[in-house]
Formats: sequence, structure tokens, C-alpha cells
Amino acid sequence: MRVGLLSDSHDRLPAIVALMQRFADEHVEMVLHAGDYCSPFAMRRLLETRVPLAGVFGRNDGDHEGLRAEAMTGMGSELYESPHSFDVGGTRILVVHDIGEVAQRSLDDHGIVVHGFTHRQEIRESGSTLIVNPGESCGWLRGTPTAAILDIAARRVELIRLDGFGD
Repeated sequence: MRVGLLSDSHDRLPAIVALMQRFADEHVEMVLHAGDYCSPFAMRRLLETRVPLAGVFGRNDGDHEGLRAEAMTGMGSELYESPHSFDVGGTRILVVHDIGEVAQRSLDDHGIVVHGFTHRQEIRESGSTLIVNPGESCGWLRGTPTAAILDIAARRVELIRLDGFGD
């Protein structure tokens, strides 16, 4: 199963649209978002490609009820408080905004951990746990919107960068 990974959208609608289109073009079956959508109108853009989305809230998500209500309009889309565990394709995945708020024991109990907050792309392993930060889908801090595609069965991650975006 191919899963799109996003974090830190921060309302940058053109970047959200471009990344979600890339996911659709790459035949992603679902998207996991590690928080900081910021507002319901950003969630609306995430759902336009009709790819199911599951995610957690981040620190900059002020309108939880508005975001939840918008997510409910998408087929198979749900939002949770951070951190939250999902079973996707037979693998236990933890999605958390700030990985620093999760005990190592909890990280070790998951096959894959997806996190955001730092706005930096990262792939690493801790024991048998694959840890991925897709970076900042907004591109505000680092200048380039980023994301990732996870092949769960192969445990392989493809990092995505929208170089030249907005130039």
C-alpha cells in the first residue's frame, strides 16, 4: 500500500493542491497528516482529490471543531488528537505532531512513526521502527514544499520536494 505523508501545511493552499495532485498521480491510496493544517479551508483542499486522509492535530490548529467538521465531509477522513495509532496495511503506525512528546517505549511499539513539527525531512530507524518526517508541506520556513510517499510493504520512503515552487 502506498501512503502519502504530509505535515505542517500551514494554510499554503497552492502547495497543498500540488502535493495532493502528486499523490493522486502516484496512485497513493491514503494520506497520513502529522498536523498543523491551521484552518478548515486548508482541510477542504486536502480532501479535493478524494484520497482518504487520517491525521492528528498540531500546535497551530486552532479550530479543532471546524477542522473535524471539514474532515467529516471527506470519504474515510478522520482527525485525532496527537499522538494516534493506526493499523494501515497490517502495520501499526503512530502519527504524532511533535515526536518529542512520545516516550521511546511507545515509538518502539510501532512499525512506523510519522511526525512533523520540525519542518525538516527525515528518515531514520530506531531498532525495528521506521521514523519519517515528511517535512513542511507549506515550504514557508525552508523555501520548498515537501512530502513523502511510503510503501508500507517494502518499508521504503520516497521523499518529495517541489523545487522551484512559486518561483
